[in-house]
Amino acid sequence: MATEEEAEMVTIARFLEPVNAHMAKSVLDSAGVECFLQGENANSMIAFAFRARLQVRREDEAAARELLTPGFDGDGEEEIDGQ
Repeated sequence: MATEEEAEMVTIARFLEPVNAHMAKSVLDSAGVECFLQGENANSMIAFAFRARLQVRREDEAAARELLTPGFDGDGEEEIDGQ
């Protein structure tokens, strides 16, 4: 069994707008799904050049997608990977 540091992380969403990235992270945090935003600093400085990537552990991927899909699928800017 992999240790926490070795757990495989997968990107489940990419965000152009920093505020949307943080809202999605908050949804997962509130549900107890461990996650982090990769590239959020670059995205905050130059949002149109970089997308923040929301990552979760592989074993939490299905639950995270289920939590995010209803709120992040309609505006055309944010991407839920694999959907």
